[in-house]
Parts: sequence; C-alpha cells; structure tokens
Amino acid sequence: MSDLTSRLIADERLPDTYMETVDRWWRPLARKIANWHSMAHSAIVVGINGAQGSGKSTLCRFLQEALLPELGLTTVTLSLDDLYLPLAERQRMAQEVHPLFRTRGVPGTHDVAMGMAVIDSLRAGARVLIPRFSKSTDDRMPPQNWGQCSGQPDVILFEGWCVGARPQDRSSLTAPINALEAQEDPQGIWRSHVNDALRTDYARWFSAIDHMVMLKPPSFDHVLANRMLQEHKLRETQPDSRAAMDDDAVKRFVSHYERLTRHMLIDLSPRVDVLIELDARQNPFNSRGLLF
Repeated sequence: MSDLTSRLIADERLPDTYMETVDRWWRPLARKIANWHSMAHSAIVVGINGAQGSGKSTLCRFLQEALLPELGLTTVTLSLDDLYLPLAERQRMAQEVHPLFRTRGVPGTHDVAMGMAVIDSLRAGARVLIPRFSKSTDDRMPPQNWGQCSGQPDVILFEGWCVGARPQDRSSLTAPINALEAQEDPQGIWRSHVNDALRTDYARWFSAIDHMVMLKPPSFDHVLANRMLQEHKLRETQPDSRAAMDDDAVKRFVSHYERLTRHMLIDLSPRVDVLIELDARQNPFNSRGLLF
C-alpha cells in the first residue's frame, strides 16, 4: 500500500479493506487507460459513467491523484456535476419549458457549450479554468473559486451519471415510467425535451469521448436504496442539516433520473470499453474489458 493511496483511503473515510478494491479493480483500470494513451500518443478523454452513489467520483480521485501518476500519466477530472447551468437559467427553463427543469441533473440542465470548450482547451494544452458548482447553494461558484489546469494532460477523466448516454426511441417516451412523470409530466414535455437534448447538444459533447467506462449497479432499485441509505446516514450524523431529505423526498428526487438510468443499464452497458459490475453494496464483483 503506497503512502498516497493510504492517505486517499483515509481522506475518503473508506475502510482499510478498500485497498483490495484498489488493487483488484482500479489498478487494472489504470493500466487499461495507460494502454489507451500509449496507442493515441496524445491526450485522451475517458468517460466514466455511473449512477448516483456508484463511487465514480471516488474512483476518479484515485486514478487522478495516485494510480495514473504511478504510471507516469498526468490527469485532470471534469465532472458533469460542476457543469450545471446557473440557478437563474434553470429557473428560466422551469418557467418557459417545464417546471421539472428547476431540479438539476437531467440532460438540458448543463452548460454544454462550456463543457465542450473546457475539453477542447484541455486537449490543446491551453490554460483552462474548470468551473465548480456548489450543491449547498444550488448554483455555480464564482470564477475565483474555480479550478485550473495549465498544460495538456495525458488523460481527461469526464465523469457523470449520464455521460455517454444516447436518446431513447420516441415511442418509448409515451408511457410515464413513474409517478413523477405521470403526475408532473403527463404530456411528456419534460422527458421529450431531455431526450431531444441527448439527441443534439449532448451527442456532440459526448462524441469527444475516446473510451467509455461504466460502473453498473444491479438495478435501478439498488440505486434508490443506496441513495436512501446515504440520506439516513446524513440525518444520523448531521441531524440539523438542511441538506438531508426524508424518504419521500429521496424517492421524488431520484425519480427525475429513473428513466435514463434504466435506459443506460440496457443501452450503454454493452457498448462501453470497460464494464465494471457492482453488487448490492456497490462493490465491484465482475468486469469486462480489464487487463489483469
């Protein structure tokens, strides 16, 4: 166990047994990414897809700060969560398009133009300011709080819950998939707009990805159960926190992502370069495409 990896495990408040996950799964993934880079001879963009709570942000931190540097590669992480539209713009969308766009997360609520510009600038080796988003204020942080990168990185990790997603067939949008869609989007305006965004702007954005990795949970029901568990822990450890949601609020929040999450489990998983399957506790147990 390297000192840096040990520190990351401590920083992330992970059990010591997490080193087994690092050695068994993340190091082989790092070697795979290094192999991709060696064949490209230039900066590569690696998409990291994973439903809420799948551990993709933690994985990216290990890859960026420890595992890829051990292989001599410089890395920067671009998170979909940092590219949400400012609150005022989402409020405008809620008024002009559909009220459900007030909630961040689905395609249509990100600044695609900014995301594409950041990737292009990173590839070119220009000095880049990387936006940061505050979930506590539900708004973009001021530029003085953004990250920055100078010089071309070897690897750009582009992580997010719907990174690499493709649109559904229009016929699949007709029937609501849950109570949220049935009660708050009965005419399908919101879900159609989301699907159109995937078909246009997001398709162009995701076309910048050279290789795709997916952390795949057993089912959407496991995603919901895991998010509820996270909120239970938050309420126990921070009983006065305004951020914690009760079970009904969690169900409604996650319902915004149910349609696309279920679609990706079927549509995206066969197409990615590396698929890492997670068990009910969000631990890797099987893979396709890794170098062992």
